[in-house]
Amino acid sequence: MTADISPASAPETLSLRERKKLRTRAALVDTALALFTERGFDGVTLDELCEAVEVSKRTFFRNFASKEQVASAPLEALWDGLRDDVEHLSFDGAPVLEVLQEALLVSLARMDDSGAWVTRVRQSRELAELTPSITAYGLQYCDRTSAAIEATLQRRLSLDPADPRPRLALDLLVASFHAALRAWTAKPGTPTHAALAAELRSVFAVLPGALTFSRA
Repeated sequence: MTADISPASAPETLSLRERKKLRTRAALVDTALALFTERGFDGVTLDELCEAVEVSKRTFFRNFASKEQVASAPLEALWDGLRDDVEHLSFDGAPVLEVLQEALLVSLARMDDSGAWVTRVRQSRELAELTPSITAYGLQYCDRTSAAIEATLQRRLSLDPADPRPRLALDLLVASFHAALRAWTAKPGTPTHAALAAELRSVFAVLPGALTFSRA
């Protein structure tokens, strides 16, 4: 699945058909999050969602596999971008975790769209906290995407498939992002993209110390 790009920021090189698909995806995500937030995840049927966006169920399933996926789309866009970027990263002897950290920040920067994405993320997070099926879907997505990135790292770095270091690096990256996301979500006021990026940089900065700290 490709990243969920806002139509307003879609590259001019995209065809009319591709831009139309992005508009449809954005409408499905925004409408789904609004309806799920208002009426509860189980209070909105797929038929009702499709009717609200004026698309067929066939069109829905061309874009998303389930209601859980459309509710999770904002963060999937971020991690799908990272997954695709790993294929082209330059390591040049640098620590893999540091390269992945910078790549995640780059992927996060692409999500900056005048506040729409961060609003979707907040809605998605709140829904996941209330809906076990969204949480379960997110865990499956995370494991599947981590496995794909791990396989790419093993291939590009010529590592033994049994080498645990790529997955450990990825797990640290994911844990860091979740820590930043929790801190960002808990802050009062209007959430901003810049604040999330700053929170993520702060977590990355203390990560080395987290590996060695002990009770004083």
